[in-house]
Amino acid sequence: MHGMKETRQFDVVVMGSGLGGLTTALLLAKAGKKVAVLEKNNQFGGNLQTFVRDREIFDSGVHYIGGLAAGQNLNRYWSHLGILDSLEFEQMNPDQFDVIRFKDDPIAYPQAQGYSNFIEQLSQRFPAEKQAIGRYIDSIKYYCAAFPLYNLEKNFDYPAALMGHTCLEVIQSLTQNSKLQAVLLGNGFLYGLHADSPFYVHALTINSYIQSAWRCLKGGSQITKALTKQLRLHGAKLYSHQEVEQLHFDGEILLSCETAAYKYQAEHFISNISVLRLFELFDGHQRRKPYVKRIEGLKEGPSVFSTHLVLKPESIPYFKHNIFYFEQAEDCFGYQHNWTGHRPKSMMISCSPTLPNQDYANNISMLSYMDCKQFAPWAESFNTVKNPGERGQGYSELKQAIATEMIDILETYIPNCKKHIKSIYTSSPLTYRDYIGSKSGAMYGIEKSASNALGSMISPKTKIKNLFLSGQDVRLHGLLGVTITGFLCAAEIIGRDELFDPLIQEGVHA
Repeated sequence: MHGMKETRQFDVVVMGSGLGGLTTALLLAKAGKKVAVLEKNNQFGGNLQTFVRDREIFDSGVHYIGGLAAGQNLNRYWSHLGILDSLEFEQMNPDQFDVIRFKDDPIAYPQAQGYSNFIEQLSQRFPAEKQAIGRYIDSIKYYCAAFPLYNLEKNFDYPAALMGHTCLEVIQSLTQNSKLQAVLLGNGFLYGLHADSPFYVHALTINSYIQSAWRCLKGGSQITKALTKQLRLHGAKLYSHQEVEQLHFDGEILLSCETAAYKYQAEHFISNISVLRLFELFDGHQRRKPYVKRIEGLKEGPSVFSTHLVLKPESIPYFKHNIFYFEQAEDCFGYQHNWTGHRPKSMMISCSPTLPNQDYANNISMLSYMDCKQFAPWAESFNTVKNPGERGQGYSELKQAIATEMIDILETYIPNCKKHIKSIYTSSPLTYRDYIGSKSGAMYGIEKSASNALGSMISPKTKIKNLFLSGQDVRLHGLLGVTITGFLCAAEIIGRDELFDPLIQEGVHA
């Protein structure tokens, strides 16, 4: 019959193939479910995607990873998924995985791996504040201990009282030294630090890097490759160029989803699509639900502008740390008001290794917070490899002007770097929006808020009985947060005991 789409039937259909979707899909496939994963792009992986320019691999989202040493939390989660052995990492500088820098301050402030080393290295810059730095580490440990799943302990409760504390109020209670406060919150880029950011988000994120900090060799897409390989081994079907365009409901049940070419029916559906985008596919009845209205009232976190440099061979020494640059100390405390014209007030500087222990950097990436509105004239445009679109000369000129300012800042820390640049590539919030699929190009999904701690923490369960959520909008973002969320989402279908008991037993016998 003309116009009828072929129907594909599965036990579980996962819409979107970011880390959360792939993790949930793999756990369900390992449990014997017949699973399909649908991805709108050519490349699977969401923020794990990489791109190649001038034969150099660049990461769109994964710049470094924490908690990967033996026995640490991400190591244990990924070992259970069966992906760890096929990944290649390099540990960052033990004495400074992150360095915080300020425009008019010649001192480099290190954040080091290992709790005692962290205190030792930073105390050299703040000798009078050694006790305060120790209290900071104690606070990090205290907040992390309050989240059992973070530590692979089977308890699904959340400490509501702790979740209402903001980063700033906790840091200000530990030290009155405003420069030290700024340094301790200086890698807030990892979670989009803002005035109402909960300290628990800071603690859970930064603790993993203090435990151990690593870079991927040859980019974060190897994580995707390892997951998709395991999925195929367990019989899952992966379909690219399959953007979900319609959902069909029967009361509180999701019957099917449709792409341009196929209709997919399943017993359970997992959405790894941006939650706000997912709700746009709901019918009128579902859109009017109070929980939809509540979540639609939440705010997506910041987007980012990136400048990527391909370097001339053997010109700039490789550096095993990231630099977080701020014009002034107060710029550490939030991403709003981050621009003076085309010049950012804060920026992360990183490089990616291709080979272990390389002497020279092949590339440098610089990232800065940016609101999608700064590219408002091109908001209606769309451009991906699959659906190319032209944004015009004005767009290119604006990106070039911003890149020039970012490279100018880079020269402060890598003198004469301009003459060592082979080529320059940029991506705006619109690039992130078009590829990742969030409404505003958000790097970290829905923003977590201390004043609305439980309200801004989205559950994997929805009011649709067979529709569940995975990914960075849910619970916690970042590689570890999204991995845990993927497990929690799968547990809604498999059962919590069935999923978590074997994982925790592996730790006992390790």
